Amino acid sequence: MKRVDTYQHQGARHQMCLELQRKGISSNAVLEAMESVPRHWFIDSAFESLAYEDRAIHIGNNQTISHPSTVAIQSQLLELEPGMKVLEIGTGSGYQTAVLCRMGARVDTIERQKNLFDHTRPLLRELGFTARCYLGDGYQGLVEVNRGPYDRILITCGASHVPEALMSQLRIGGLMVVPYGEGSQSMLRLRKMGETSDQWDTEQFGTFTFVPMLGGRAM
Repeated sequence: MKRVDTYQHQGARHQMCLELQRKGISSNAVLEAMESVPRHWFIDSAFESLAYEDRAIHIGNNQTISHPSTVAIQSQLLELEPGMKVLEIGTGSGYQTAVLCRMGARVDTIERQKNLFDHTRPLLRELGFTARCYLGDGYQGLVEVNRGPYDRILITCGASHVPEALMSQLRIGGLMVVPYGEGSQSMLRLRKMGETSDQWDTEQFGTFTFVPMLGGRAM
């Protein structure tokens, strides 16, 4: 299937990024990545006219592709440098994954919903993004794959707690960005300062609403 990215799409994407700047996104790396990744490729064509509005869009399985502003905020909070190893929890549509890849990250990403995994993994490959995609329980990370420790961990769904398994897979000095809480979530950025659970520096960056993070066997 040939993917189309017209001048109209590109113009809408440019306007989206100008709006992101007005909303406080200052990272050139984030803005350049989001201007270059066609968001409309990651949603159903029925919603294409909404692709560059700052809104979440349903992608099936009771999941959504996040607001562009949310993707930008989480990406900016990661303070990524090219070549960093990133573990993403919640592949979803693959849009956030693509943005991280375009920023130069080496991305491992986990999706629990098999229908989404079966759609998104080949899509990312088709579009030339080199993320490694895994089907599994995001609360457990990738212990069995043994690809950590990670420089950054990004959780793209609302977590009722910060999973210890993920904390152990982050390197000392690394950052984890996680929407924390039930109902609405506080966007937290955690910096791992040591190996014990009390050696974390925590910052809060506003309130958001995400679909809940689910544990247990992939389905």
